Amino acid sequence: MVGAQLRHTAQELAAVLWREHTVYRERSGGMVIRGEHVRRWISLAPAGGRDEILVRAGRILDGGTTAPARSEAVVPLSAGTGVLAATCRRLLADAAADAARPAPDREAAGRPRGSRKSARRNGRGRHTGFGSWVILVCVAGVIALFAYSSAMHG
Repeated sequence: MVGAQLRHTAQELAAVLWREHTVYRERSGGMVIRGEHVRRWISLAPAGGRDEILVRAGRILDGGTTAPARSEAVVPLSAGTGVLAATCRRLLADAAADAARPAPDREAAGRPRGSRKSARRNGRGRHTGFGSWVILVCVAGVIALFAYSSAMHG
C-alpha cells in the first residue's frame, strides 16, 4: 500500500517540479525523480513514521552518476503535493548552493603543491621522521625494561 501511494506521489510531484523527468523505483523500495536537464535528483522513501516520507535531494554529475544527497527532510505523506513540492524546491536550492561553492584550494588547506616524490625529497613525506623513531625506540626500551624487571622479580 505504501509503495503504490509513494509511486503515485512521486509521479504527481515530478509533474509539478519538472516538465522533463524520469521516475523509477529504487532497490530499497523508494522512488527517484531525475531531472536530467537541471542535473538534479530527488528521492522519496518511507521514513520511520507511518505517514512520513524521507525526501533527499542531490546533483547529477557528469556521465549521469548521482552525487550523494547533501540535504534531506522528513515530510508527512498526507501534507499534499504542494507542501512536498515546496520542501523539494528548498532541498534542491540547498543542493544547487552546495554545488556553487568553490572547491577548497590545495595551498589554502596547508598542503604543499607538487607530487609526493617532491615532498619526500624535502624530507616531509609520509614516512616516519627521525623524532618519531626516537620516541618509538624509547617506548620499546621502557617496555623491555618492564618485561626484564617483571621477569627478575616476579
